[in-house]
Amino acid sequence: MEPSTLNEPASEARTNAPAEIPAKRRFLWLLRRELWESRSIYVAPLAVAGLIVFASLLGAFQLPEKLREAHGLAKQQEVVAQPYFFAALMLMAVTFIVGVFYSVDALQTERRDRSILFWKSMPVSDLETVLAKASIPIVVLPLLTVVIAMVTQIVMLVVGSVVVAASGGSVAALWGHVSLPGMWLMLAYHMVTIHSLLYAPIYAWLLLVSAWAQRVPWLWAILPPLAISIVERIAFGTSHFANALGNRMGGGTEGSDFAATSGMMDPLMQMTPGRFASSPALWLGLVVAAGFLAAAVRLRRLRGPV
Repeated sequence: MEPSTLNEPASEARTNAPAEIPAKRRFLWLLRRELWESRSIYVAPLAVAGLIVFASLLGAFQLPEKLREAHGLAKQQEVVAQPYFFAALMLMAVTFIVGVFYSVDALQTERRDRSILFWKSMPVSDLETVLAKASIPIVVLPLLTVVIAMVTQIVMLVVGSVVVAASGGSVAALWGHVSLPGMWLMLAYHMVTIHSLLYAPIYAWLLLVSAWAQRVPWLWAILPPLAISIVERIAFGTSHFANALGNRMGGGTEGSDFAATSGMMDPLMQMTPGRFASSPALWLGLVVAAGFLAAAVRLRRLRGPV
């Protein structure tokens, strides 16, 4: 038999071998899977946004009277801008709640319903799967919140303008009291610094618990931090761990700055990216988050269905 004949099967096998799916496409597919399986990721913020728009419609009828009763430019600005800040705060709160609920169930649910057997048969690694799930609360939800908040505030402004114009008021004055670009800039900064970076260890810890717990992951998510706080308090009489955890949950100085912004201060005065980026607590938290995610990847590889 000639050598060319011997090489034909091997070359034909190489020709007919399926092309490997690019990593970027696999990751996008995993993200689409999460959005498809966990629709609360976008349904909950959209529902809250609809409620906010409905409430703003009711409040718009009282806006002309409130503007007439407000004395001074600062007071009028506060009356007009306060609902917009409140809308942003509500959407941020919903984002955090959805992110927490999603993270604590993300890896445990696929073991409980045994879909993990199907997904492990697919050409995606445990690392890609865990990173895709971590991207939902750290990347997707903050971005979605900014977009929904922008659209919601625009609709609120249009509704308010229609009501003010119908009552004979000045629409130009209304628009002059609302600086939406400044609010959006501060909101985007807040979502990146706090909900993406500062909260990353919290979401990573919940994903780790979700990968480890056989059942009641909420209990295992809460008990270790609570136990550490109690032991530290009894043994040493200090509360460093509890204070650090509370400070991170509250957003640290960035959270305080946003609270000050909600009090009608200039948003640009409250953004301190240099101070935030140089904070040791930020980088320590990111290292801890990376460790938690690495452990979650390892556990997903070892754990089977519940």
